[in-house]
Amino acid sequence: MSRISVNDLTFYYDGSYDTIFDHVSFEIDTDWKLGFIGRNGRGKTTFLNLLLGKYEYRGSIQASVTFDYFPFQIEEEKRQENTIDIIEMLDPEYELWKICRELSLLRMDAEILYRPFSTLSNGEQTKVMLAMLFSKEHNFLLIDEPTNHLDMEARNSVKEYLKQKKGFILVSHDRVFLNECIDHVLVINKTNIEVMNGSFDNWWFNKTRKDQTEQAENEKLKKDIKRLSEAAKRNESWSEKLEKSKIGEHAADRGFVGAQAARMMKRSKVIERRVTKAMEEKSGLLKNVETMDDLKIIPLTHYKEIIVKAENLSLYYGERQVIKDLNFEVHNGECVVLEGKNGCGKSSVLKKILGEEIHTEGSLMLASGLIISYVPQDTSFLKGSLNDFIERNHLNQSLMKALLRKLDFEREQFEKRMEEFSEGQKKKVLIAKSLCEQAHLYIWDEPMNFIDIFSRMQIEQLIQEFHPTLLLVDHDETFVQTVAHRRVHM
Repeated sequence: MSRISVNDLTFYYDGSYDTIFDHVSFEIDTDWKLGFIGRNGRGKTTFLNLLLGKYEYRGSIQASVTFDYFPFQIEEEKRQENTIDIIEMLDPEYELWKICRELSLLRMDAEILYRPFSTLSNGEQTKVMLAMLFSKEHNFLLIDEPTNHLDMEARNSVKEYLKQKKGFILVSHDRVFLNECIDHVLVINKTNIEVMNGSFDNWWFNKTRKDQTEQAENEKLKKDIKRLSEAAKRNESWSEKLEKSKIGEHAADRGFVGAQAARMMKRSKVIERRVTKAMEEKSGLLKNVETMDDLKIIPLTHYKEIIVKAENLSLYYGERQVIKDLNFEVHNGECVVLEGKNGCGKSSVLKKILGEEIHTEGSLMLASGLIISYVPQDTSFLKGSLNDFIERNHLNQSLMKALLRKLDFEREQFEKRMEEFSEGQKKKVLIAKSLCEQAHLYIWDEPMNFIDIFSRMQIEQLIQEFHPTLLLVDHDETFVQTVAHRRVHM
């Protein structure tokens, strides 16, 4: 057991519009299981890279442990090699028996090591990389969003595995996953980084209560400031009138009036100081309150009640059948979730509805004149300026930027190129685009990947309030339970 001490850490990217960390200090223990929480773009991955020594910074980071990072960067051409060869390339000193032990804990057979890495599913690749990381017993692990693209079954097995481990920082936005894996929370707020003992639920309860207290105190201070400001103005006005009334008065009367005016001016100054103090107190509040403004969408309602209907639908990849006899319906105002293991064809069903040429048998009926808005999994095509993206897609610029502001984009971010956005920010661009579009059907393919917890809650509230007709694939159990009218297991 040892400590990792961060003292007076300040960091910004060269040419950046804003400072990522400003004089941040805290300590953590290397035996803790830390959940790392924060809004998209706040610097979670950047902080992990600072621990790894990738960037220069001001201040100090002191640690007596070796850091290791998930996911590994594996070149595309190397992915065709057997998994065991990739492990040897990444860690020439690996011990096979330790990796086999970890794979066993992840409920995987060691034969997977002798398959080409590219043939493994997302879940299998994640488990192999985690097994390699935890086979190095004395390293402190930096695990960056391991649940993205994992189906629920894979998430559960990784969750059960991490529950048995210690000594890591886990970046995740899956509330159930975090709650069961961690014993401390490391959170990037607007103005600082905090460390708190307990689960995600403990942190969320304490944060909600603190935010409510600060907001209540803030409202009280705003009323006090308004009352005191009005009183100060009245006293100042009365003082000036009394001063003017001295003109033409007898000397004794002028002395009395002058003294009264001076007292009123003094009282005005006292009230002014109280206003200033109240404003200073107010400025100390709400610094870390995360606003979750209401989002809006104006969906279209189709004249038909059933707008998508699949009957005995079978789907093929080449000659291989991946879906057999699938049946489901999507009704106006419903949120229908397709779920199942990675590779079972969920995204392919969505693409078939979108009009892609995919070999199918059976029936897939779409209502005539159906207008669809689509959020894809992939964000890699987002390049160039945000303004150009808005113009290309014929979006309302004011509405699009207002939605992004509500999703915690700072105005300075609008000037960046989209390649510089975090993965979560890129996903928010695609979701905001979809919210700008009036459609009969919204098709979202894993929309919550990389999206921070606060924004997930905003989107959940939006779906519950406006009831867009939505067909989606997602593996965040809390999100799915909150928004789904029906779940179709494939």
